[in-house]
Amino acid sequence: MKRFSRVNLLLLLAVVLLAVAPVALGLGSGEEPFAGADALAEQAIVDDHPDYEPWFSPIYEPPSGEVESALFALQAALGAGFLGYYFGVARTRRRYRIAEQPHE
Repeated sequence: MKRFSRVNLLLLLAVVLLAVAPVALGLGSGEEPFAGADALAEQAIVDDHPDYEPWFSPIYEPPSGEVESALFALQAALGAGFLGYYFGVARTRRRYRIAEQPHE
């Protein structure tokens, strides 16, 4: 196995381990063990200052946590697609520029 393939395999295993270990080990606390940072921050503010009134209200409130998760995943997928497209175009342009340069 090539060194490059071995490094990629080890990196992939590390990513999978980081994603699966918290779920498998039951890490997290409370009734929603893997709640987002926004929900945890909101709870901390309410606990510290019960009379706090938010300055703004959401424009759109998803009907359920599943819809909210799906919208977040869609946002992440669109962002990843945009970045992948951008870097692919940039790399292709660079390759064409290098190929068009006169050789000495």
